[in-house]
Amino acid sequence: MLPLLATGRALGTDIAEFLHKGEGLNKRAIGDYLGERADFNIAVLTAFVNLHDFSDLILVQALRQFLWSFRLPGESQKIDRMMECFAKRYCELNPDIFTSADTCYILSYAIIMMNTSLHNPSVKDKPSVEQFISMVRGIDDGGNLPRELLVSLYESIKSEPFMIPEDDGNDLMHTFFNPDKEGWLWKQGGRYKSWKRRWFILNDNCLYYFEYTTDKEPRGIIPLENIQVREVEDRSKASCFELYASGTDYIKACKTDNDGKVVEGKHTAYRMSAATQEEMNEWIKAIQQSISLNPFYDMLAARKRKAQKPPAR
Repeated sequence: MLPLLATGRALGTDIAEFLHKGEGLNKRAIGDYLGERADFNIAVLTAFVNLHDFSDLILVQALRQFLWSFRLPGESQKIDRMMECFAKRYCELNPDIFTSADTCYILSYAIIMMNTSLHNPSVKDKPSVEQFISMVRGIDDGGNLPRELLVSLYESIKSEPFMIPEDDGNDLMHTFFNPDKEGWLWKQGGRYKSWKRRWFILNDNCLYYFEYTTDKEPRGIIPLENIQVREVEDRSKASCFELYASGTDYIKACKTDNDGKVVEGKHTAYRMSAATQEEMNEWIKAIQQSISLNPFYDMLAARKRKAQKPPAR
């Protein structure tokens, strides 16, 4: 229950209504704000979610409505708070579908993950309905959800992906404004093994590099998918590390050539050199964290373990 102000309105309602209306607002910024852990932000999040009417909607429909009103942030704890609030609201309005809000929460995560796997062009082996059913086995207080429900959810996602709200064109700059890590590195060329100094930015599971810090567009983008990082020795440079493909022949990446055209990279590895050993270790650690960070899978696994744990006697 949200605390009431002297006006009788719940704390944070005015701001929630402003964000929910969303005229001219950046959807990514809305998501970042709603996901903050300060008490007032949580009050705004609760009021924001309560502005949605999920009555008599199947879970996929409710998620479509909810995820259209903002952009999910990348931080796992923010996602966790937002999805918990969504699941609680959905179960309040549809009390006879799930045994608990935890079940709704886990299934919602599985649906979002399935949406990504089914509609991401880089995922070649699309998951089947049986894989989806297996993913959520035992989440309903140790029991299984009805097969017909899961099949209908899967078919809905397969036939129509979630619509992700487009922002006002500042998304790229927002990405570079608050990166996980940034700094100068020497990058070895692919065809010609010369070294060039580039400004690197790590954020949102991608590594971007620029010719100058003032450039608005990156010279290259390296998605950190199916990639590993390791320290290497190089005769020409000290403090070297490299990104290399795991399970594929080459790294999927793109860059702009001298004519400004975007071309696909065909590297089996990207080799970089830092100014010091300490700096190299910091980059390796940051990239490893970005590679391993998959909040959906991590939190789904944690909630499944909790749901399947037998009650204490």
